[in-house]
Amino acid sequence: MVSDESLKELSNTNSKLLRELAEKAPGTFQHSLQVANLAEACAIEINANSMLVRTGALYHDIGKIENPMYFTENQVTNVNPHNELEPTDSAKIIIDHIIKGVEMAKKNHIPDRIIDFIRTHHGTTLVYYFFKKEEQSGNVFAESNFHYPGPIPFSKETAILMMCDSVEAASKSIKEPSAKAFDDLVEKIVNKQMDDGQFMNADITFKELQTIKKLLKKKLKNIYHLRIEYPE
Repeated sequence: MVSDESLKELSNTNSKLLRELAEKAPGTFQHSLQVANLAEACAIEINANSMLVRTGALYHDIGKIENPMYFTENQVTNVNPHNELEPTDSAKIIIDHIIKGVEMAKKNHIPDRIIDFIRTHHGTTLVYYFFKKEEQSGNVFAESNFHYPGPIPFSKETAILMMCDSVEAASKSIKEPSAKAFDDLVEKIVNKQMDDGQFMNADITFKELQTIKKLLKKKLKNIYHLRIEYPE
């Protein structure tokens, strides 16, 4: 177990690793803050450990410190280094942020309970964009090269992080934000994760998943200051 006191200490954004994340990968740092806020609210709603999930969310992407420019949230110009790479190489860089994150956390004596969030936040999902790109190229390839290594989430808190992380990242790519667009996005992402069996070990009920979906829809509308579209 990790005490509330040490969680408080770890979640201080002036701590060594979080400061380094803010300096080297500012886009990822902002994403992590948003995810932490969403995850904390979801945990409170279903009586999960909100302090633990908030801290896990702040550290979940620290592996991006090493190659920040390969992640869209840190690209401030139109130059995308992935344009020079094969899809398999791009997928490897993306997947490696998990492995690098775990290594970095261990080196900095981050507790195992927090490292669990780094390891599980993509579960065994697919690096979909580069998988599709490789598929369209017509080359023969192994699908296993495009899957995150897992494990899948094994607690309510790690499941919450997976949902919030995916939803927050995807919300940035909505070109015309609307209440319906966010509702559809949350449904699509969480249902896909459920269908892929990502929450099988997480001890989270169907009712709790519905509660989280409802809250995520509401929070995204608040973040983007959307008015609810009432019927005529």
